[in-house]
Amino acid sequence: MKQLVKPKKLKPGDTVAAITNSAGVASIFPHQYQFGKKQLQDAFGLKVVETPNALRPHEELYNNPQLRADDLMWAFKNPEVKAIISIIGGEDCIRLFPLIDLDVIKNNPKVFMGYSDPTAIHFMCYTAGLSSIYGPTIMAGFGENAGLFPYSVDIIKRTLFSDKPIGLINPSTEWTDELLDWADPNNSKIKRKRNPNNGPHVLQGKEAVQGHLLGGCFEVLLMCLNTPISPALNDWDGAILFIETSEGNPPEDIFLYWLRNLAAQGIIQKINGIIVGRPKDAHGKMDLYEKALMTIARETGRLDLPIMTQMDFGHTDPMFLLPYGAKAEIDPIHGTFKILENAVI
Repeated sequence: MKQLVKPKKLKPGDTVAAITNSAGVASIFPHQYQFGKKQLQDAFGLKVVETPNALRPHEELYNNPQLRADDLMWAFKNPEVKAIISIIGGEDCIRLFPLIDLDVIKNNPKVFMGYSDPTAIHFMCYTAGLSSIYGPTIMAGFGENAGLFPYSVDIIKRTLFSDKPIGLINPSTEWTDELLDWADPNNSKIKRKRNPNNGPHVLQGKEAVQGHLLGGCFEVLLMCLNTPISPALNDWDGAILFIETSEGNPPEDIFLYWLRNLAAQGIIQKINGIIVGRPKDAHGKMDLYEKALMTIARETGRLDLPIMTQMDFGHTDPMFLLPYGAKAEIDPIHGTFKILENAVI
């Protein structure tokens, strides 16, 4: 396993940089960005500042990935900035890699957090030797309609503001993936429809296993594999793979093809377990993904591999946080998941 440096814990009053790694959505729905920013500041006592180019128009940021790369370097170099949080995801964050100085990340370790397309930034951090955090973004997560989930506030405090082991990750009591149009600022006051949480679901496994956390948004993970920011094959030895899918909701056969890709590379054969985030539009979709997971377990002879699905991370809310490289435990007998280490020091 690659040894990663843990960032320093946050405290009220710290400065956090809001960054556009991917799509410039904050320029399209500025009220949603400001709403998420305010909730982040109010709930945790943080000061949020934008990186120099974070609020530029979407097309300008798309056409000039150097602006986004410059912002990431600015945030890591700035001694006043204690954490960097993605504003939103997108689809082309990997374009930043040739423009990034990994030594800047290595020499200035601090919290970096985001999910979905920022998976590519997580692998840049991983390559540089920094443990980053797979977790909510400012517009999607901190921008939760009608106020943050108490579940979110608790897990963020446990993960980012404490140097104690994170411990047992209980499922949220409810979840949502309802989309209320960001074009209408009034929607930020309307609570999204909540569903009872029936997860996590133990798909298979006969005994508890431990391993270091490694994964991300499945589509972006596959973009990164076999590039200069890809984990080496031996980095997967004994890992717990965490995967979730984007709002694009790939069909079952595509999901299976992706799993076969991991098997062809020898990754499925090396890992100690898999946890899967609940997909957006989860009703019915998770059953199809579970069928694909059982197929790959059978094809690779890993019928003993612990697999838990319907987990609270990814493209539904609320979500717990996953620190790259941290030791975790899947217990399929009791249906529990624990993060056995601290994420920050």
